[in-house]
Amino acid sequence: MSVEFCGLELEHPIINASGTFDAIAAHRVFGDQLLERFPFAAFVSKTVTVAPRQGNPPPRLWEVAGGLINSIGLPNKGLAGYLERDLPFLAKLGVPLIVNVMGFGRDEVAELVEAFAERPEVSALELNVSCPNVETGLIMGADPDETARLVNRVRPLTGKPLIVKLTPNATDVAAVARAAEHAGADAVSLINTIKGMALDPTTGAPWLGGVTGGTSGPAVRAIALAQVHAVARVVQIPIVGMGGVQRGRDALDLMRVGASLVAVGTESFRDPAAGQRVTSELSELLANTAV
Repeated sequence: MSVEFCGLELEHPIINASGTFDAIAAHRVFGDQLLERFPFAAFVSKTVTVAPRQGNPPPRLWEVAGGLINSIGLPNKGLAGYLERDLPFLAKLGVPLIVNVMGFGRDEVAELVEAFAERPEVSALELNVSCPNVETGLIMGADPDETARLVNRVRPLTGKPLIVKLTPNATDVAAVARAAEHAGADAVSLINTIKGMALDPTTGAPWLGGVTGGTSGPAVRAIALAQVHAVARVVQIPIVGMGGVQRGRDALDLMRVGASLVAVGTESFRDPAAGQRVTSELSELLANTAV
C-alpha cells in the first residue's frame, strides 16, 4: 500500500481533501488517539489566504440527495495567523503536510508560496486556482493560459512539490491540466466542488448565505471519474483524484482511471474515521484485484 508521490513516501494512497477534515478540532475531540491513528497518509490543510477571512454568512450548508452544498467561503486566520497558531500543531501529525493556498492574483499566491517555501514543516503546496484573478477577471483555473502564468510565476520560488487543484467548472479541464504540467506543476488534483444552489422551501429565496455554493459527495462521483480519466490521458505527472469517495471501491475506481492518490472529502463529515475505513477496504481490494 505504500506509494511514492512527488518525492514523498506515503504509507498508503489515501489523503484528505482540503477543508474537509479539521485536524485541530478532531484533536480536541479525540485527543492523542488521533495522532496515534491518524486516518490519512498525508494531511492537506484548509485553504490559507494572505489576509484573514471570516467566510460567508450563514447558513452555510445544504444537504442534497447524495451530497452537500457548502458555502463556507474559505474562513481562515490568514498567513500570519496560520504560521503562528496552526502550523506548530499540524507539524506534529506525523504525516507529510500539504498546505493549500489561494490568492486573488498571482502576486498574492507568490507571497504565500514564498512564505511556505521557507518552512521545513511543509512538505508540499497545493494551489487552489478556483479564484478570479483581480487583474483579468478570469478564474485562474478555468483558463489554460491563466493557469500557466500562475505556475510560471510561483515555480521559481520553491523546490517543494507544487500540486495544482483544478476546478471542474472549466470548459476543458484536460487542457488546463496540460498547461499546469508544461508550466512546471509536479501534480494536479481534481475534482473540486461543482457550483450549486438551494432554495428555501418556504420562501423560495436562496437558502445559502453566499447564494451559491460547492456541491460535493457521491452525487459528483461520476463526474470525478470522467474528469480524472480525461486528465490522465494528457499528462504524465501524478494525479490526486477525489469526488464522492465513500468506500474502498470508489478509491479503486479513481486509481483505475489514473489517480496515484485518492482524497476523501465529504464522507469525513459523516464519519470522521472514513479515511481509515476507506484505506482498509482499499487494501483488501488491492490484495484481490488488479488495478
